[in-house]
Amino acid sequence: MAEISIIIPSLNEETGIVDFLSSLQSLRPRCQLILVDGGSTDNTMKLASAYVDKLIISSAGRAIQMNKGATVANAPILLFLHADTLLPLDAIEQIHYATNLGYQWGWFNIKLTGHYLLSIVAWLVNKRSRLTGIATGDQALFIDKTIFTKLGGFADISLMEDIELTSRLNKLGQAYCIPSKVISSGRRWLKFGIIKTILLMWSLRLRYFLGTSPSELEQLYRKGQFWKD
Repeated sequence: MAEISIIIPSLNEETGIVDFLSSLQSLRPRCQLILVDGGSTDNTMKLASAYVDKLIISSAGRAIQMNKGATVANAPILLFLHADTLLPLDAIEQIHYATNLGYQWGWFNIKLTGHYLLSIVAWLVNKRSRLTGIATGDQALFIDKTIFTKLGGFADISLMEDIELTSRLNKLGQAYCIPSKVISSGRRWLKFGIIKTILLMWSLRLRYFLGTSPSELEQLYRKGQFWKD
């Protein structure tokens, strides 16, 4: 049995999927690689098939895809990894170190690429997570499978599924923040502008906690807008 099941949601990632999956191949003797595709219309699935242990087709939506991947995972630890995020070389050892200390879940510190200002964004993300115990999917969440199943997995919402789950996990026990950094693409921040995206994400999270529906927030997030048309 694999030590860790790495669950990767994908959607139209053909430009980078081979390089991304190639970086994980050295882990395959110890880890189960599960790609859950949300209906890509490009060559993502064809390109990925030789690089993963399981390739699953799913309805679109990160929460739906990651939950579906978890159902076929055969390892006691689940690691949810975005297709634009690279793990540090010692990722598996660091996760085992955390679980051997008794931690049942946690995340990695993050480094963002693409612009020098994103180093400040990453620093803020890392500080926020340590202070609040709330992490995002970009930080590569790892969770004991038994706990994940007990909680019912990710809530079936179109945005903030990572915030919602880590909020529930916090009630069960303290998280472990792995100091080694995952390296994640800053494309989300660069698409609409770094400062605008920072303010947008703060705004969306605040409105989520105040009760705005995730589906409404997801529409704003996709369009890079603060308010509906």
